[in-house]
Amino acid sequence: MNKILADYDINELLGLLCGQPKYIAKQILSFCARGADIDGMTSLPKKLRDELKLEFFEKPLYKAEIFNSKDGSAKFLFKLNDGNLIESVFLPNNYGNTVCVSSQVGCRMGCAFCASGMDGLARNLSAGEMLSQVALINSHFGGSLKERAVSNIVMMGSGEPLDNYDNTLKFVNLISSPDGLNVSERNISVSTSGLCDGIVKLAESGHNVTLSISLHAPNDDIRKQIMPIAKRYTVKEVVGSAKYYFEKTGRRVIFEYSLIKGVNDSLECAKELSELLKGFPLHVNLINLNPVKDAGLKPSGKDRAGLFLAELEKKNVSATFRRSLGSDIEGACGQLKRKYLKEVSHDH
Repeated sequence: MNKILADYDINELLGLLCGQPKYIAKQILSFCARGADIDGMTSLPKKLRDELKLEFFEKPLYKAEIFNSKDGSAKFLFKLNDGNLIESVFLPNNYGNTVCVSSQVGCRMGCAFCASGMDGLARNLSAGEMLSQVALINSHFGGSLKERAVSNIVMMGSGEPLDNYDNTLKFVNLISSPDGLNVSERNISVSTSGLCDGIVKLAESGHNVTLSISLHAPNDDIRKQIMPIAKRYTVKEVVGSAKYYFEKTGRRVIFEYSLIKGVNDSLECAKELSELLKGFPLHVNLINLNPVKDAGLKPSGKDRAGLFLAELEKKNVSATFRRSLGSDIEGACGQLKRKYLKEVSHDH
């Protein structure tokens, strides 16, 4: 099976190119970081390009659709070389633009509020397929390697990054390479539904990314209702691994908490959450649930959400509401892909 060039780091390229000078490998890295196809690698000798095309896919992935929101965000539907579809989102902010990257085709975590896991896991994405999402979006918005249109990466698209651990770490290495897009690890967030073993491994890896944990409940009973992973790891274990991550890296941990009407949004839940999280530097991102068709869950009302936030603040827990972007283009993970596939099958 053909591979994609964007999967390779500098040392692997040097091994692959058998005697070619190092500057050729650096040129290929640079082209991959710009999302170029092999024919677009114009400074390479034509003979080398033809040889590469025999072994590698011409492009790492293809833009299938782009949906632009009135708030400036944009959702990209990418088609992979095997025909699978993934989504990425461009999120503009006054502190710098963010790309939300997918790490898997689908997801096996099965969270009740998430569209991307409804059809299960198809396969892991390679590091180069993750890199190429950022590269193509950066290029689409006029960015280059020196003047990037993208300053922050969040691994919060479809998939569980720590369930695809090796490729996730390689992606971090590639995206932060000085020969590529050179995004600082401090500007990269790795999101997890709470795979404690993976969190500990990441803490010991020597990397310095921001850890973001999808908690969504203050106790095991509620968490088990909405997140199957809660049957494997308790809430206390998840928080314990987060504390370990802070101890090893010195990085404040982010906890994501989607407010779901009548499930996890009571004042009792807020009090329990405050008690659970006390004792180390963290921040809680409160999210008003982005409703997913077929899930049957509803977001909390503004008043209830406001009371929840006030209770956390009263207990000195750092918390804010996460700004919601892209609701008019179905910005939540997996929604657009499901809609697109339904439309395509209907047309045929």
